[in-house]
Amino acid sequence: MARITYYEHDGTQHDVQVADGMTLMEGARDHNLSGIEADCGGACACSTCHVYVDAAWVDKLPAKDAMEEDMLDFAWKPDPIRSRLTCQIKVTKELEGLIVHLPERQI
Repeated sequence: MARITYYEHDGTQHDVQVADGMTLMEGARDHNLSGIEADCGGACACSTCHVYVDAAWVDKLPAKDAMEEDMLDFAWKPDPIRSRLTCQIKVTKELEGLIVHLPERQI
């Protein structure tokens, strides 16, 4: 398990324990966090699980693949460096303390 901190757009903080092997999207969904809609259920077919990864963590995550890059084009105000889809990030113990920020809205 890893502790992941999700910040809503208004600054509300949620510290969540997410099991290894789950995605960040599943962790948010299973803890009923608002702001991650996950319309496609984690198939990387939408951008409704978009977050901004805290700058200190950007280089510690696996690289985005081409499909994630394409889907991020549809996200609300994507940042070329910090934007990620939470359905594409699998939790491992190395992600203990990861911080992500939710956008103002999902589209």
